[in-house]
Amino acid sequence: MSKPVTMKVPASTANLGPGFDSLGLALNLYLTLKITPASEWHFEHQSPMLAGLPNDKTHLVYQAAEKTANAYGGTLPPLHIVMDSEIPLARGLGSSAAAIAAGIELADRYANLQLSDQEKLKIGNQMEGHPDNIGASLFGGMVAGVSFGEEADIVQLPVPDVDVVVLIPSYEVKTSDARSVLPESFTRQKAVEASAVANVLLAALSAGHYELAGKLMEKDQFHEPYRLQLIKELPEARKLAHEAGAYATVISGAGPTILTFAPKGTASDIISVFRDQFTDCDVKQLDVHTGRIQYT
Repeated sequence: MSKPVTMKVPASTANLGPGFDSLGLALNLYLTLKITPASEWHFEHQSPMLAGLPNDKTHLVYQAAEKTANAYGGTLPPLHIVMDSEIPLARGLGSSAAAIAAGIELADRYANLQLSDQEKLKIGNQMEGHPDNIGASLFGGMVAGVSFGEEADIVQLPVPDVDVVVLIPSYEVKTSDARSVLPESFTRQKAVEASAVANVLLAALSAGHYELAGKLMEKDQFHEPYRLQLIKELPEARKLAHEAGAYATVISGAGPTILTFAPKGTASDIISVFRDQFTDCDVKQLDVHTGRIQYT
């Protein structure tokens, strides 16, 4: 396999409110890799947001590729990879999951592993610790997943027929910091209630009952109440989005990106009020990425 290949891996948002570490949605921001066979491994980074990442085998993409090849008895040939990215780092849009998905796909293609979807998901879940972002990046659309230690299962769901708007603050929130503010345990009563909210949210999204889904998206008890201290824009963004007709506004993954679901055709109104209020943030309307990782 000597011809250069371009791979595009989508960003993802996770949780959708109460679907903590379980619900994921692929979005049309991309990590792009231009791959050429080489005499040794080397990474180049074209995007400013990738500045400072390593260019050798300590790179996360290589680590994921090596782990995959080793797990399934393959041998990785050396590659020269030029990377560009539209996915901001440490913003709750699945940048690490996209890199891991890229590594898994590299190993599958260049070590000729012929992996099943379940095998890809297993490696991704082992590296991420949960299957929501990695499942969305690997397989596209909306997914619901569960992790049992090293094993994971995932189901692809109907893509929500909504407008998607993201508000991306200029500061980072590292996943480790976002997890450090969460409680170690919940009472049984709170766990049952939080689980029920997530269950009905999933049913409402799958059935296209978006008003109800929006109500439930904003009733998370697993993480949002504890992460508000890290993401100061959320209360005002939620208020403004509702005034503009949105279904729901929640934290994207571990944050600080804020995700809004809105009725079709209303994104421009929400973008306008967000840009007026949050002048130091980036505001985008995104589409759901459907289908697999793209090759050209």
